[in-house]
Amino acid sequence: MINTIIPLVYVAAAASFILALKWLSAVQTARRGVIGGVLGMALAVGGTLLKPEIVSYHWIAVAFVLGAIVGVPMAMMPMTAVPQRTALSHAFGALAAALVGTAEYYLRTPKIDVLTMAGLAVEVLLGFLTFTASLMAFGKLQEILPTRPITYRGQNFVNLTLLGLAAVSGVVLVAAPERTWLFPVFGALSLVFGVLFIIPIGGADMPTVISLLNSYAGLSACAMGFVLDNHLLIIAGALDGSSGLILSIIMCRAMNRSFANVLFGAFGQVHASAAGAEDRIVRSATPEEAAPILANAGLVIVVPGYGMAVAQAQHKVRELFDTLTKLGVEVRFAIHPVAGRMPGHMNVLLAEADIPYDRMFAMDEINSDFAQADVALVIGANDVTNPGARHDKSSPIYGMPILDVDRARTVMVIKRGMSPGFAGIDNELYYLDRTLMVFGDAKAVVGSLVKEIAAANGMH
Repeated sequence: MINTIIPLVYVAAAASFILALKWLSAVQTARRGVIGGVLGMALAVGGTLLKPEIVSYHWIAVAFVLGAIVGVPMAMMPMTAVPQRTALSHAFGALAAALVGTAEYYLRTPKIDVLTMAGLAVEVLLGFLTFTASLMAFGKLQEILPTRPITYRGQNFVNLTLLGLAAVSGVVLVAAPERTWLFPVFGALSLVFGVLFIIPIGGADMPTVISLLNSYAGLSACAMGFVLDNHLLIIAGALDGSSGLILSIIMCRAMNRSFANVLFGAFGQVHASAAGAEDRIVRSATPEEAAPILANAGLVIVVPGYGMAVAQAQHKVRELFDTLTKLGVEVRFAIHPVAGRMPGHMNVLLAEADIPYDRMFAMDEINSDFAQADVALVIGANDVTNPGARHDKSSPIYGMPILDVDRARTVMVIKRGMSPGFAGIDNELYYLDRTLMVFGDAKAVVGSLVKEIAAANGMH
């Protein structure tokens, strides 16, 4: 009876995962997608716990408690820390796959067939490198480590050599699994490569890196499914791996860059061109001066960026949205695919603040509207609004699709100072005649704008 129920539970779990991915692809159905994914995982875990091979639940119970002790605080992290939490999730998932692969290797050796050993090699290689790479990504996102690229001469050669040695070690183990002394070397090479893989990558490329690590973790789980003969693991891992890869490709296209450039280009070094920025004229305004411009606009397009996340200003942005809407101002939100530090970062923050889904627009949907906008309000976004991407062939972001904020009648930029973004270059937008710089913390500035507008219009 149990052996009949478990496959049915696994089929239901697989269907839930597939539907969850479909629902998560649209803002309007994203909440349903999250619920579908949680349901699928609950079915997967429940079905596995029904297996007759389990003779004792004691250690499983201990693992549940330890997992809860780690997982609950992670779940309570603020929404602004979603990228870091995602990186940690990838790290834990990949480590679990690598440890299961390690245990299976030592349990089955020397009676291990070639196909199983090949699956184990892929599982352990991807699992360990994803574990350390994800921890490094977490460190950069949390700013425990430098967010800029850390480079040295011959770095790509060293990294590729290390990866090659790990791959060769895996091939040797597939051919001769009994060489148990080589397995720790294989694991160590994978772990070290994960560290060196991330350090030359700058903060601007984190959306792509997060997607890619998601893909690696999924592929590691897929390989584990082949080793354990678990069809659900194969399906879930393949879904995770393929969706992560597709998302990485979308991120690269959004930046008009290749995978090779993201992984080996050390993007994010500060360029000398930014040094002469102080010689150019900047028009600045106080919140008191900027508030009437917003209040008298017909259409305001808000462009959120990483600065909004750092300042945790999303709830103040919601207050500004409500205040302007009450005055009859139409407010829309323009979201660049790589704004923030992970795919969908800005959507998550705005959704947390209960910004209506139908007010959020992707770059391709809203770019043509900037020419009709009275105000483009840029809150902490930098490189994704730089007009230099269109014409400056010497710029590292040349050719990258950007939000056309410079075509609005007035551009209002909320920013702490004039420092360049993660691409390490100066933003031409800040020196246009139609641009007003409102300097300060995004949360404080937006709060002041709300107060000024409300006071001037008798709103309480």
